[in-house]
Amino acid sequence: MAEEEEKKIEEEVEEAQPERPRGSIRDILAVIPPATSLKAREKKVREKRVRLRYDDSLPPEKAKMNPSLAKELGVTEKIEVSVARRHRFVFHVILDESIEEGFIHVNPELMEEHGVADGSIATVRSYKGTETPGVVLPL
Repeated sequence: MAEEEEKKIEEEVEEAQPERPRGSIRDILAVIPPATSLKAREKKVREKRVRLRYDDSLPPEKAKMNPSLAKELGVTEKIEVSVARRHRFVFHVILDESIEEGFIHVNPELMEEHGVADGSIATVRSYKGTETPGVVLPL
């Protein structure tokens, strides 16, 4: 009887232990995703390079841009446009579907006054400050 009891105890111990997976540790760990995929974050674009186009119909304090570009940059009502790290302008935004996504339309008189040519490359970002639109900000 002692042998039968020992066999039962051994069987119970074997049943209590989970089955070990077969294969190398490398194969087993390949199933676990990396930490970066668990906490994947989307990077939000804060600024973008665009080309300036002259538009005679705009007043100096306003600029037109595509709504999809505005959404991408998180623009609500004002943008800051920086040209060659020398000139910074603040404009009220007019969203217009007819404007191409890589362009912003601005007043030509204001730009020519500051030496910015039509088709110049500029950096645009959402504006969070307090200056009035159309003002050239000191650097």
